Amino acid sequence: MERSLDTALVWFRRDLRAHDNAALHHALTAARQVWCAFIFDRDILDALPRIDRRVDFIHASLQDLDRQLRELGAQHGRSGVRLMVHHGHAVAEIAALARKLGVQAVYANHDDEPAALQRDAAARTALAAQGVALHTSKDHVVFERSELLTQAGKPYTVFTPYKNAWLKKLEPFFVKPYPIDRHAHALAPAPASATTPATDAADRLPTLAELGFKPSNLSALKIPTGSAGGQALLADFLPRMADYGEARNFPAVRGPSYLSVHLRFGTVSIRALAATARQRMQEAAAHDTPPGASVWLSELIWRDFYHQILHHHPRVVGACFKPEYDRIVWEQGPHADLLFKAWCEGRTGYPLVDAAMAQINQTGYMHNRLRMVVASFLTKDLGIDWRWGEAYFALHLNDFDLAANNGGWQWAASTGCDAQPYFRIFNPTSQSEKFDAQGRFIRRYLPQLAALPDAALHAPWAARPVDLAAANIVLGRDYPQPVVQHEAARDRTLARFAVVKGRPDDKNIGA
Repeated sequence: MERSLDTALVWFRRDLRAHDNAALHHALTAARQVWCAFIFDRDILDALPRIDRRVDFIHASLQDLDRQLRELGAQHGRSGVRLMVHHGHAVAEIAALARKLGVQAVYANHDDEPAALQRDAAARTALAAQGVALHTSKDHVVFERSELLTQAGKPYTVFTPYKNAWLKKLEPFFVKPYPIDRHAHALAPAPASATTPATDAADRLPTLAELGFKPSNLSALKIPTGSAGGQALLADFLPRMADYGEARNFPAVRGPSYLSVHLRFGTVSIRALAATARQRMQEAAAHDTPPGASVWLSELIWRDFYHQILHHHPRVVGACFKPEYDRIVWEQGPHADLLFKAWCEGRTGYPLVDAAMAQINQTGYMHNRLRMVVASFLTKDLGIDWRWGEAYFALHLNDFDLAANNGGWQWAASTGCDAQPYFRIFNPTSQSEKFDAQGRFIRRYLPQLAALPDAALHAPWAARPVDLAAANIVLGRDYPQPVVQHEAARDRTLARFAVVKGRPDDKNIGA
């Protein structure tokens, strides 16, 4: 293959894998020598708490990526191939590394978050000043930006027609993997430092301590990391995929794939997952088996949908998708602060809500059904601005992704595109009774309630005194009284949204 460049650098960001990686493929097929790098960006890290599971996840996944690159090099007789890792301000670091290596181009994959677009624009300018081109490619989604438009040439704002167009457009070409192995002979050994040997060069992977972080409980939680971890989770999920449509609703059941953090940091390929789901969906249709694969594929399509919403409507970062909803008056002041603190700490008096908040606080993960429940509770029972909850999730979720987090919160708050109708308000007690009937999830995260009988577990304030006494529970001491009454809160929510929508018939209320 004739290559147009002598040298190139691949800049890994949210694509921490060496297989089926668009940027890596394009660099390897364009240049005779290719180096690979990752920057721990201080513009991001300096704003994080000093214990952060996501930093742990990235750190462990970079070790796996380094291993993959070394193995690829070794397969082609190239010793010394490795991942170069720097810690600093990304634009300055990537420009300095490109200058040090004397590359002609830098390759990276798209990141459409507003801050990332600003970073990439600055990097493109800095590199251009050195005569270096920055090439970026689609890799994080199946269809991006303006690849799917309505017949009028407009971006979709309703999910179902978007999904139909997505499925219609999906052909094997769009989920075909980018070949890496056969081009990996272009990988170049990392240069040795002027003062240290190549095996201990200045651009080695720094320790967490050197990055200014302390270890989290990621390893204790046994969360698989890197591409190897993502593949292990996928292998575990495949036998369960057919039942996903039903099992995904029950937080005490192993229903989800648990791949969301791997999708977030690109340790798995979205193309590989979509291709697998599509194949399983076709097999299910042919054999009349449960349609779990199609439901799971829909979740992947929702992900693409929210990314294209963010691209076309960046104002959703900090504002309602529907501008008229910015007129809603949310609760403010000391009482709202106390309610929000109770929600954050899992002290609302509603067991399913509190157990879900305990889950995110202890593990950085929250079951998708529960994300909807707690978001609805915050915005429609407590009347608190969805942006407060969005920010809390952004700080605590291992799989935090701006597009999906914003889209999910605006869906729950009824302020987003194709959102939950504002008059459909999750009842946290009935949700608990329906999706955690035996209280397995609640008992796991609220052990103080474990001795209550199932019937009393979902609404302790309504429990018989004899049941509370037998469980040694005094409400207000061992577990809080409800911070709000759901029925009264529902009426306040309808009044709040009436500012822009008017009051619906009561028959449409409740979930």
